[in-house]
Amino acid sequence: MPIRYFAAILLGGFLLGGTLQTASAQQAEVVDGVAAIVNSDVVTISQVRELVGARERAMREGYTGPDLADKIKEMRLGALKDLVDRQLIIQEFRSMQEKGANIPDYVIDDRVQTIIREEFGGDRAAFIRTLQAQGFTLTRFKEIEREKIIVQAMRQAKVSDNFVVSPKQIQNFYDKNRSAYSVPEQIKLRMIILREGGNDVIGTNKRQTAEEIRQKIVGGAEFERMAQMYSEDEATSDLGGDWGWVERNTLNEELTKAAFSLKAGETGPVMQIGDSYYILYCEARKNAAVKPMAEVREEIERNLIQQERMKAQQRWIDTLRRKAYIKILS
Repeated sequence: MPIRYFAAILLGGFLLGGTLQTASAQQAEVVDGVAAIVNSDVVTISQVRELVGARERAMREGYTGPDLADKIKEMRLGALKDLVDRQLIIQEFRSMQEKGANIPDYVIDDRVQTIIREEFGGDRAAFIRTLQAQGFTLTRFKEIEREKIIVQAMRQAKVSDNFVVSPKQIQNFYDKNRSAYSVPEQIKLRMIILREGGNDVIGTNKRQTAEEIRQKIVGGAEFERMAQMYSEDEATSDLGGDWGWVERNTLNEELTKAAFSLKAGETGPVMQIGDSYYILYCEARKNAAVKPMAEVREEIERNLIQQERMKAQQRWIDTLRRKAYIKILS
C-alpha cells in the first residue's frame, strides 16, 4: 500500500513521463534531456518519464503495435502539457514571492507528518525506506510536496468561488442528461442453489431434492430458512440466499430471464443450468425510473459550479501561456 501510494504522490506531484522504448530498441537509453523550455525554466525528459512510467507499463499489457505507440504518444503529450502548465503556475508564484507570498516550511513538515501517520502508522523509518525504494531523498520529496501545495493554492486563489448557476441551466442539464439519473429495473432476489456432487448423500437425486424444497416453500415454508438449510452457495446460504437488489446485467442471461419474469412474492420453478439447480424468489420489484429533479438538483448545481470553476482555471492558465515563451523540444 505505501509504495503504491508514493507512486501516486510522486506522479501527481511531478506530472512526469518518458521517452518511448520499443521491444526491439536495444540501444542505450538517454539519461536525460530537455523536453520543453518554459521561459527561463526547462521541463526534462526524466520528468516526463516519471509521470507516465507506471501508466505506460499498464498500457503495454493492453495494447500492441501502432495502437500502443499512438496511446503512449498521446499520454506523453498530455503529460508534457500538464508539466508546462505546472511550471507556469510555479513561475507565477515566484513573482508573487517578491510581494511577500510564501509557503512556510511548517506547512510542508505537517504534510509529511500526516503522510507518515496515515500511510505508515507513524513509522518514520518505513517511510524513509519507501522513499529510497522509489529513488527519492526526503529533501526531494519535500520539494515535490511544496510544489504540489503551490500549484493547488494558486489554482484556488486565482479562481473566484462566486459562481452562480440559474434554474434554467440546471433544468437544461437535467433534460440533456436524464439517462445519467435513470434507475434501472431491479428486483430483490433470493436464490437456492443445489449442485450435482455437492453435499450429496448416496442415492440422492438433486433434481428431486430441489423440487421438494420448492414444494415446502410454496406450502408456506420461509424461503430464507430453506436457503440456510439447503443452499450450497457458500456466499449466500448463511444470508438466506439473499442477493439483494439486482439489475438485468447482474446475472447470466438464463437466470436474468427467469428472475425478471417473477412477480413480487413469487417463487419460480426449479431450473437447471449445467450441473446446478436453481430456485429463485422475488421479494420485491422496482420499476425503471428517472430520479426527479428535486432529488438531483443540488448534485447538478455542484457539477455545474465545478465545471465553471474548471473553465475559469483554464482561462487563467491560457493567459499565462499567452504571456510566456514556450518551446516544445520532445
